[in-house]
Formats: sequence, C-alpha cells, structure tokens
Amino acid sequence: MRHWFVLPIYVFALSLLFLTVVSAKEEPTQEMILDERMRLYLRFENVTVPWYYLAAVDQFERNIQQVRTDIPKNEGPVAIQFSDDYWTGPLNPDKKDTSPESIAYSDGNGLDGNEDGLANINDAEDVLYTMATYLSEYGQAEEDFKLALLDYYKREDTVKQIIAIAKLYKHFETLDLDEHAFPVPTNYNYSYRGTWGASRGWGGRRIHEGTDLFAGYGTPVRATSYGVIEIMGWNDFGGWRVGIRDTHNTYHYFAHLAYFNKDLKEGDIVEPKTIIGSVGSSGYGKAGTSGRFPPHLHYGMYKYNGRTEWAFDPYPSLRIWERQDKQK
Repeated sequence: MRHWFVLPIYVFALSLLFLTVVSAKEEPTQEMILDERMRLYLRFENVTVPWYYLAAVDQFERNIQQVRTDIPKNEGPVAIQFSDDYWTGPLNPDKKDTSPESIAYSDGNGLDGNEDGLANINDAEDVLYTMATYLSEYGQAEEDFKLALLDYYKREDTVKQIIAIAKLYKHFETLDLDEHAFPVPTNYNYSYRGTWGASRGWGGRRIHEGTDLFAGYGTPVRATSYGVIEIMGWNDFGGWRVGIRDTHNTYHYFAHLAYFNKDLKEGDIVEPKTIIGSVGSSGYGKAGTSGRFPPHLHYGMYKYNGRTEWAFDPYPSLRIWERQDKQK
C-alpha cells in the first residue's frame, strides 16, 4: 500500500520538474541569452577578429531589425543575415543550397562553421564563422575592420555605429550594457514635460525634437547610457552640446550646456551617470552666445536604422529612467 501512496507524489514531482524545464526553455532569461551569444562569439573569434568585432556586427543587425519592416527579424542567438546570393552565389540556381562544395563552386560565401557537412544560412554557427572569415581577409587593425565594414555595408554611418559598439564591448568586456540613468540627479530641483513636436522659431520654422528639462544653472548633466562621445562642441542652435552613441543605434543629444566636463573629449567612453557637463542657457547664436532663454537641458534621442537617422520622443524613456533612479 505504501508504494501506491508514494507513486502519485513521485509522478506529480516529475510533472513539476518537466514543466519547469519546458518553461525555462521557452522563456530564457536575459542573462542566459547574453551568455549564449558570448559563447558563440568566443568560439568563432580569432587573432584577426576578436569577439567584440563579431558581437558589434551582430548587435548592429539586431538593432536595425527592430526598427525596419523591410527585413525579417532573426529570433535566434545570432541576428546577422546574409542574402541568398551572397551565401550560395549569384549564379547558383539553388538558392537554398547547403553544400559547401557547390556553394564554393558558385562563388558563394556560405561556410560550414560547425563541421556538420552543411553550410546552412539559418545555422548561427555557420553564419558567425562566415562573417568571421570575411572580416579576417582584411587584416587585424581597426582600420582594416572599418574597410571590411565599408565594403560590406557601403555606408559610413553604419561603420561609425558598429565601431562604437565594438569599442564599448571591448572596454567593458561584457554584452550587458543596457542600464540607463536620468540626465540630471533626481535630488536636484528640476521640471519637465512632454514638448515633442512643439514649434520653434529661431533659425526658421521647425519642430522641437526632444524634451526640455528646466533646472538651476550649473546643475550636473549626466550620461543616460553607456556610450561613446561622438560630438562635443558648439552648435548655433544647441550651444555647447554633447552627442553620445550607444550600443542600440541610439544617439543621445545634450544641448544648451553651460560648460563641459574638462576630463572628457570626443571618442571617450562614458557610462550611465558620468558627469558630462552642466545645465546652462547657451545657443541661438555664434559661439559663446548665452542667456537668450531660461537655463535648461535639451535632451534628444535619434535612432539609426542602417539607412537614415531620425529623432523620436525621449519623454517616455525619461519617465522610466527617472522612476528607476528614484527607486535606487
């Protein structure tokens, strides 16, 4: 009788274990996803192509897939996608060809990265190996990497974005760079509201591409993300301003500053809460013009999709980052 009593409990426990395993497979955590990507990058890096080059190309393609409707989203661990012609060869009659021999014969580029005898365009290992091989052909210097990217993507802005991502991955030695911060310390006095699309008159009719945060003159201005300083200087509209590019093809724009952090320069790497300057009222004139409006920070966000870059409303993101900072 004891066995009949224990059996249902045993079966129930096995069922729970099965459901747990299935659930874990269906919904991997962000940490698990990043660990899998890193495993693949490290497997296919080489002396010429370090892991952060592969990771940067992969992340760039993942970024553009999220904002473009003309290219499919790759839901696997690797987002890099090759065209059928590039993979199998432009004259190959079989665009689904997976034979390394016939692909090579047809001047295709698809390779067998996991030695299973197939060059599968849908296999993450084959795709990464193919990209690593392509990049290796150019050499190991950063200038060689830039040339390889330019020959492949045909766009200087794409090269700039991928180089920024690679630089951040190399510096921080991790893929987990998604933390953000509110642009001013939340213990200071400040105010803001959604002003996206409001009309602006100085310099011609235009709309407001950002959010204004009003604060006292000299209030610290902080980086909102991990990023590379792309621009630091004067703009007739924005005054003293800083532009920072992150790993998600997003450009963060800080304008009307009173002054910069003197320890920073273009090309430097920052992280969330790095002080980049202070709130001021500069702009609307030649270099040094100030005081034409109350001191405030103009904060803008721009997204690059591999073709063009456009502004989008930063207000929803600011609300989230403000709440997160206040909870810490």
